[in-house]
Amino acid sequence: MKRYIILFMVLILLFSFSVLIYASDLKFATTGPPGDANVEAMQIFADKVKELSDGTININIFHSGSLYNNVETEFDALRSGNLEFAYTSPQVLTGSVDYFSMFTAGYFFKNYEHMKETFNGQIAKEILYKDIEDVLGITVLGVCYMGAREVNTTVGPIKTPDDLKGLLLRMPNTPEWIFLGKALGANPTPLAFNEVYTALSAGTIDGQDNPLPTTYHSKFYEVAKYISLTNHIIDSGWFVVNSDVLNSLSKSQKKAVFDAAEYLIKYIDDESMKREKDLIQTLKSKGVTITIPDTDAFKEKVQSAYLANDTMTTKWDMDLYEKIQAIAK
Repeated sequence: MKRYIILFMVLILLFSFSVLIYASDLKFATTGPPGDANVEAMQIFADKVKELSDGTININIFHSGSLYNNVETEFDALRSGNLEFAYTSPQVLTGSVDYFSMFTAGYFFKNYEHMKETFNGQIAKEILYKDIEDVLGITVLGVCYMGAREVNTTVGPIKTPDDLKGLLLRMPNTPEWIFLGKALGANPTPLAFNEVYTALSAGTIDGQDNPLPTTYHSKFYEVAKYISLTNHIIDSGWFVVNSDVLNSLSKSQKKAVFDAAEYLIKYIDDESMKREKDLIQTLKSKGVTITIPDTDAFKEKVQSAYLANDTMTTKWDMDLYEKIQAIAK
C-alpha cells in the first residue's frame, strides 16, 4: 500500500509540473520602438509559438524599454533567467566572449549576404553559438538583419570623415560602440536609446546612428534632418533564449520555439530589406536630406583605426577573422 501511495504522489507532482509549464508566461523584451520590423516580429513569434505549441507556451511582449530601459540590464536579466527571450548583439556579447569584438568593427562585413552567411552558416553553428552557450548560458535561436547603420545628424550633410570632426554622436555605452564612434571621426557620447530624441531636440547631441527603420519609427528624423548612408555597420540582431528556460520545455515545445524562430528570422530579414529601400523616398518626402558619402574614405579611416589599436585587435581570433573574410562575395 505504501508503494502505491508514493507512486500516486509522484504522479501528482509530475502533473503539477506539466501544468506549470503549460501555464507559464514567458517574457520577450527589447528597447526597440513599435513599428520596427523586429518589434512587430516579436508578436508574430509569440503568436506562432502559441500556435505550434498548442497553446502551452504564452509569451508576453515588452518593447520601448518598458521592462528594461537599456540593453545592458536587459542582457543581465536574460542571463539570470528573469527574462526568457531577447535580441542581443555582438557589441553586448563581446563583454563575455572576447573575440566577438571583431564583429563590432566598422566595415567588418561587406554586405548583408556576407553577414548572413557568417552568422547563420556553419561557422556560427560550429563555433560561435557553442561559445555563447558555454560562457553565457544562453541559446542562439538565429540571427536576423537589423539594417545597415547610417549617420543621422542635426548639422549639414556628412560626406567625409572630416565632416564628423567634433560632432557629438550618440552611441550605446559599451567600449566597442565608443571606439567605433571615434574611428568614424566623431566625438562619441554614450546615451540610453530612450533618451536620444530628447537629446537631439535639445542639442545635447548632434547626431545618432541607427538603421533607417529605427530612425524613422523612433521619429529621430523630426529633429535631425540629415542622413548620410555610411553603411558602417551591417547590423545584426541575435535572437536568444535563456538556456535553462529552453531546456525546461518538452521536446515538442522546443521544436515549436525553433520553428517559430526560423519563421521570425525570415520575416525580419524580408521586412528590413524592403523597408530600408522604401524609407529613403519616404524620408526625403518629409524634408530629410539624404547624402551618399565617400564610403571608401570612411572604410579606410575606420579599418585603419582598428588595425592600429593593439588593445582592440589582440582580442580578435585572426584565424577566424581570415576565414570569415574569405567567404565574402
